[in-house]
Amino acid sequence: MLTRLDLRASRPDRAALSGLLPRAAVDVAAALTAVEPIVVDVRHRGVDAIREATTRFDGVTRDDVRVDPAEITAALQALDPEVRTALEVAIERVRLVHTAQRRDDVTTHVVPGGTVTQRWVPVRRVGLYVPGGLAMYPSSVVMNVVPAQIAGVDAIAVASPPQKETGRPDARVLAACALLGVDEAYAVGGAQAIAMFAYGAGVCEPVDLVTGPGNVYVTAAKRMLRGVVGIDAEAGPTEIAILADDTADPVHVAADLISQAEHDPSAASVLVTCSAALANAVDSELARQVPVAKHAGRITTALTGPQSALVLVDDLDEGLDVVDAYAAEHLEIHTRDAASWASRVRNAGAVFVGAFSPVSLGDYCAGSNHVLPTGGCARHSGGLSVQTFVRGIQVISYDEGALREVARHVVTLAEVEDLPAHGQAVAARFRL
Repeated sequence: MLTRLDLRASRPDRAALSGLLPRAAVDVAAALTAVEPIVVDVRHRGVDAIREATTRFDGVTRDDVRVDPAEITAALQALDPEVRTALEVAIERVRLVHTAQRRDDVTTHVVPGGTVTQRWVPVRRVGLYVPGGLAMYPSSVVMNVVPAQIAGVDAIAVASPPQKETGRPDARVLAACALLGVDEAYAVGGAQAIAMFAYGAGVCEPVDLVTGPGNVYVTAAKRMLRGVVGIDAEAGPTEIAILADDTADPVHVAADLISQAEHDPSAASVLVTCSAALANAVDSELARQVPVAKHAGRITTALTGPQSALVLVDDLDEGLDVVDAYAAEHLEIHTRDAASWASRVRNAGAVFVGAFSPVSLGDYCAGSNHVLPTGGCARHSGGLSVQTFVRGIQVISYDEGALREVARHVVTLAEVEDLPAHGQAVAARFRL
């Protein structure tokens, strides 16, 4: 089912690997062509444009795109108790992990009378996007809202596509909002939701930052509106890479590859192994497990697509080079001494160590965040965290003596850079 890429005896370097490894083909630039008129329309016509886009793309017509807070409360009251308990466990664990991410302000005493303080200040208002296409993601409400709340964000708004049956976002998404105390939710999806957050559109107060995953059109809208609002990242199709040796259980490996393929036909599942025997066993397991899966059609499309592969390497050192070059959103380590190999990983959104730390755990109840960099962006970016919602502000405080001590150096550097007024701004204080 998985295309094989045999790198044994070749050991390509990082540059060569970038061209060899599978990757989902996502053309955000092309999506911009479709998205631009929607965004411009929302900017100029506001809520009327949002309503028309919602009817066109979601098959739902609403007069008021904001969800009545009473509907949010009712969704929680109607929630299956088992689902509520699972969400509460997820919230508790995500809150525990993310609380530890908070930073304290730090003041450095550079010289007597001269200090620089790094303050960490939350953004005031954020818009959180929760997808609602092939699957519903109440867990994404948890992953976005909790770190924003811990960061100290004043106002949180959630947007998620309306469902044809009800005309509002999925009830479980609304119930998760209620559990977290969020009463501002909008039945708006796609590019029009991002435009609404950016411009307000006569519907809501514009936000300072938009976070949350979405399809290529949501990503294109984020790219177009970056600068009007802050964004967390440009999310692409989900992906899993697994680094495994001959100790890995093929049943576990196959199940984990399938679990990510289940998300979307464009999802990527990549196995990197130095064991041909394991590769063959995983192939057999995929042939057994995929046909009985609920979403067998989309799983098969994902696993057989050009974005997925089984990569054979000579040894784990080469395997580590491969997964670092791939920079997966999710990386599982199924090897002897898995913790040691995990500690050597440089590029991954999240690393899952050993047979009992599957990606599914991180998606829901590990306490980690499941909003992670995709498409190789883990080479330079990390996942959603408390830091996403804060900015560092430097506060400089020098008294007269501290400035006098360094004044001549400031003037010298200003002259070197041919910015004499910079130097004069200091010299004027001391008649230098």
